[in-house]
Amino acid sequence: MAACTRNRDGDDSILEPLSFPERPPDAPGVPCEELLVCLFCPSSERQKDVLLKHLLLEHKLVIADVKLIADLPKYLLFWRGRFLEQPITDFCSVIKTNSTGPIEKQEDYFLLCDVLPEDRVLREKLQQKRLEEVLEQQQQEREDRSFQRVCMFCSDEFSGNRASLLNHMAREHSFSIGLPDNIVYCNQFLEALQRKLDNLQCLYCEKTFRDKTTLKDHMRKKAHRRINANNSEYDRYYIINYLELGKTWEEVQSEDDREMVDDGDDDWSDWQSHPVSAVCLFCDHQSETMEQIYTHMKEAHGFDLHKLRTELSLRFYDQVKLVNFLRRQLHQSRCYGCQETFSCRQEVLCHLKEAGHVMQLPHKSTWNQPQYYFPTYENDALLCTLSDGDEDERNVSEDVPVISEDVSNLRALKQNSVLKSLLKSRGSCR
Repeated sequence: MAACTRNRDGDDSILEPLSFPERPPDAPGVPCEELLVCLFCPSSERQKDVLLKHLLLEHKLVIADVKLIADLPKYLLFWRGRFLEQPITDFCSVIKTNSTGPIEKQEDYFLLCDVLPEDRVLREKLQQKRLEEVLEQQQQEREDRSFQRVCMFCSDEFSGNRASLLNHMAREHSFSIGLPDNIVYCNQFLEALQRKLDNLQCLYCEKTFRDKTTLKDHMRKKAHRRINANNSEYDRYYIINYLELGKTWEEVQSEDDREMVDDGDDDWSDWQSHPVSAVCLFCDHQSETMEQIYTHMKEAHGFDLHKLRTELSLRFYDQVKLVNFLRRQLHQSRCYGCQETFSCRQEVLCHLKEAGHVMQLPHKSTWNQPQYYFPTYENDALLCTLSDGDEDERNVSEDVPVISEDVSNLRALKQNSVLKSLLKSRGSCR
């Protein structure tokens, strides 16, 4: 498959809610490139661990949760200025070592942490600024069509949007690094992975092999066509690592309803559900029920999803892929019927109506692709309203006898047996 931007889907194949970054900002687990200044003396270091060791040994200062500080250089500069204005004891908790021993052997250590409101506010501001930078870069990548790269597993070249390459690697090589919309700094990510392969290193177990053929066989046989989730080198490439102050991606991902557990009252009678609003495929209209949104699309846009489901015998996952395909085409201002591209969505809607393409779908092979299992919009509630096409089949077959596990009444079973009817038919044929 000579990939490129224009294949069955048009000029790109994206898994999206849509894209991402260039010059990576500092991220969790990645050494800072800027100089890190000491809070008390003229010393400065480029390596975070070296500076933290200096602060501990020379100045007896410990900074809590350093890895969760979004911009360590700016954080240090701020506190350096504050320590010049006021004594350190105004800001830091004092920890006395060997408190029961002789006074001459006791030492005071200082802890700077976000228990201090000023420190907490600073960390939140740095986190917010970093998140804004990442989201801005994400938007730039979504709009960028200059992406060009060769697949690291074959010779196919891709251009236009990074998602076409990511989809190809997932589909053709069973190698997935996640949805494009979950990844940030995609170019740097792919370059880091390519360097490992160039060094004959397995991406998962990270062992080094003698030649490319051996590495390829190892990754295939051991099912190591994936990245090592425990390698913090990859943290900077996932948007989840920038979302919440004071939380790592593992904590965010594993969050549940722990804050709601046992408060001594198990009565849920006052619990109220909040209806999920499904958004129309063609406009911004929202409805809280399946029938309302289907009726709106039929009356306002002439699009009858129920009719398509019946005519094309669409099962549940067929409908999922179709909805994600239509979402993507309309987001890219492209007519899904003829693949003509327009400058904005409104022009597409006018074209669909005038050309009569609203109910004109392309061949099923165009949208019946694995990449459309992934939602175009991650919070697309319309996908939750889709009905299972198998329901119709179940209704048709309601008169088929069902044999239960209770076979105590064998005589009645024999009288009503489908096999008996079949045997009679077979006998009459003879």
